[in-house]
Amino acid sequence: MKHIYFSIFCLFCLFGNSQEMPIPFASDITSKFPNVRDIAISPNGNEMMFTAQSVMGNLSVIISVTKENNIWNKPQVASFSGMHFDLEPFFSHDGLKLYFVSTRPLNQNETQPKDFDIWYVERANLRAPWSTPKNLGSPINTEHGEFYPSIANNGNFYFTRDDTTKNRKDDIYVSKLLNGTYQEPEALPETINTESYEYNAFIAPDESYLLFGGYNRKDGLGSGDIYISRLTKNGWEQAENLGPNINSDKMDYCPFVKDHILYFTSKRDHTKVDHKQPLNLETLMKEFHKANNGSSRLFKIKTVTFAE
Repeated sequence: MKHIYFSIFCLFCLFGNSQEMPIPFASDITSKFPNVRDIAISPNGNEMMFTAQSVMGNLSVIISVTKENNIWNKPQVASFSGMHFDLEPFFSHDGLKLYFVSTRPLNQNETQPKDFDIWYVERANLRAPWSTPKNLGSPINTEHGEFYPSIANNGNFYFTRDDTTKNRKDDIYVSKLLNGTYQEPEALPETINTESYEYNAFIAPDESYLLFGGYNRKDGLGSGDIYISRLTKNGWEQAENLGPNINSDKMDYCPFVKDHILYFTSKRDHTKVDHKQPLNLETLMKEFHKANNGSSRLFKIKTVTFAE
């Protein structure tokens, strides 16, 4: 019982007023697409990228949006995307490199998609165009699927891997950067990884905490929830569910933190099905197209202790 009260206290510290709930983010932009997921915001806050997908999720591209005079411009398909199955962007901490996930073939002359790998594009300055995509290569990419890059300030590279040779589902790995070279990735401990699915890990810039998605856990509130684990001198603490203030009874995933705001993707559904009078076409369409209608959408909530 003492542990339960402590956990509730910690979650209150993370998100402040327990009455504050997640709200839709950039719905005027994201509502143009059937489904959106996994946002990344540039270090200077003037660019964001997210994934737009078809209804069934079999078409996936990265969308780029820039900001001028504190107003977001019209969304555009990112210059390096639109031809292959792309998703899950992440900016480097200087904004000059962008990592993402793709099934594009290694050779441009090939047409057969590869397994999911982590790729990146570069630019000379913040106003320069992005380069041609480059495969990140080993030791991070393998013959298995690699997903959701996230990099700490010290260069340590966190990602998800689907290693089909192990009797497990997706796990979260880290490849440490030593003397400018990435080391062989290691799976995070059982305080984070389980025999089920762990995925979509966001590492704090100072590596003080890790947010990630967990699927169908015993303490889960929906099909997938967002969890937190903190790094102490004794290693990664036992992961805890972020609770009902964040997680819904549907899929909640793809966490990203910037400027003390937690952004994440959710399929929460607040569609109103009981009405006192018949709907006309206008009210029907409004209900169909509301932000929390069960489609994959972006949400945000202000945090207290998450830090850049």
